[in-house]
Amino acid sequence: MPIVDLFIPCFVDQLFPQTAMNMVKVLEAVGCEVHYNTNQTCCGQPAYNAGYKSESCEVATKFLDDFPAGGQNRYIVSPSASCVGMVRNAYAELFEGSADQARYHGVQRRIFEMTEFLVDVLGITAIPGAQLSGQYTYHDSCSALRECGIKAAPRMLLDAVEGLERLEMDESETCCGFGGTFAVKFEAISVAMAEQKVENALATGARYIVSTDTSCLMHLDAYIRREKKPIQTLHVADVLASGW
Repeated sequence: MPIVDLFIPCFVDQLFPQTAMNMVKVLEAVGCEVHYNTNQTCCGQPAYNAGYKSESCEVATKFLDDFPAGGQNRYIVSPSASCVGMVRNAYAELFEGSADQARYHGVQRRIFEMTEFLVDVLGITAIPGAQLSGQYTYHDSCSALRECGIKAAPRMLLDAVEGLERLEMDESETCCGFGGTFAVKFEAISVAMAEQKVENALATGARYIVSTDTSCLMHLDAYIRREKKPIQTLHVADVLASGW
């Protein structure tokens, strides 16, 4: 039985806890033994992206402490490709050549975003009982696609959901405009990018925009709600846990 240590990012923990619970449901449904360390906090990405490298390293060191080396068949799984990308890639800059280098490499090798874990590690391409009626279009988050190389896995799982049909939007790989502090520093550009993404999604006729990252979805949902657009955002975990 695969053993999974959950990494629930602060963004999900504070704003979308139900998405975290739905990921647990999905992992348990496919036979995983799920564990959650309540001492965990942040991966350090906000500080890192803002240029506070030393502060980010302090938070990242705690992350290594929170997820000590696991044995064979033990993994770290998260519902956020953004945070997984941070650990896999930015930690190299923070820890290479340091006393924590070996610990970093150990964590790097066993951390996965949820859909890539299900498909690429466990070989699962359909979640039993998943059911949602309607059509969806998929948003490739920058972190999932460019940092983690995730593209096929979420689509494969979503396409297997009973009653769900995929309609690909134009420029599905284009950024939604969130980018953390980018949305604050460059609000007008950020909103314009969200508008373009939502309009591309609406052009497909889909009912849902689905992605691996709640940060992207929150950004898009804010625009959708403000402009009263007829489309809904859903995290992939929420879709895969639907119909139970």
